[in-house]
Amino acid sequence: MLEIINLSVVPVFLLIFARTLAFFITVPLFSYRTIPTMFKIGFSFFLSLVIMTSMEAPVLDVDHIYFLLLLKEVAVGLAIGLIAYIILSAVQIAGGFIDFQMGFAIANVVDPQTGAQSPIIGQFFYMFAMLFLLSVNGHYLLIDGIFHSYQFITLEGFIQINGTFSEFIIETFNNMFIVAFQMALPIVGCLFLVDVALGLIARTVPQVNVFVVGLPLKILVSFLVLSVFLSLYMMLAKFIFETMFITMRQLMEILGGS
Repeated sequence: MLEIINLSVVPVFLLIFARTLAFFITVPLFSYRTIPTMFKIGFSFFLSLVIMTSMEAPVLDVDHIYFLLLLKEVAVGLAIGLIAYIILSAVQIAGGFIDFQMGFAIANVVDPQTGAQSPIIGQFFYMFAMLFLLSVNGHYLLIDGIFHSYQFITLEGFIQINGTFSEFIIETFNNMFIVAFQMALPIVGCLFLVDVALGLIARTVPQVNVFVVGLPLKILVSFLVLSVFLSLYMMLAKFIFETMFITMRQLMEILGGS
């Protein structure tokens, strides 16, 4: 049996398995708590076998350099998955902006996928974004991203962290907030006009209690505007996913030194 199994490829397989498993721990959709841990480990295992058989695996010795390479693979997998999660967090931030204007900022809900508190409208947008990702087979593109990451970041090479990496992280956060502001702008803008109208009513008709009328009015206007601009949000969700895949590729190129 030992003659059939080539034990020299085991160190290479462990490196590939470490990057793949770390990627599925942080990447959106695959990292959710509702997906069993055994499924993540098993899927990472078989995907690592596919990756190893489709590439020219180098021969590596198990020494002190190997353990550094193992830590590098875990860091690369976590970084690629985390950068995708950061871009997709723009949906949650946009929902936070809207909830603050609607008066829902105090009524957060627990996201069953991540276990963290999230704004109500942000969770609504996030579910639509995930359904859109599945409908266009975006989860296949995520798997394809980790599959082709070895073309940019080789197993035997180390990552390159320099000034370009810092600028890339700053630009990524900047793009995330820009997209979040674009998603929240229609509703936040309309609610600002509602606040202006309520202020004028409070000055001209002091008998009207704007604090009692204002909250249900803002909620009604928010849902009306949300129903009108829902198609716009789908276009922005498409832009978010395109940005996410481009950002993942750019991160691989920077860490690989290309």
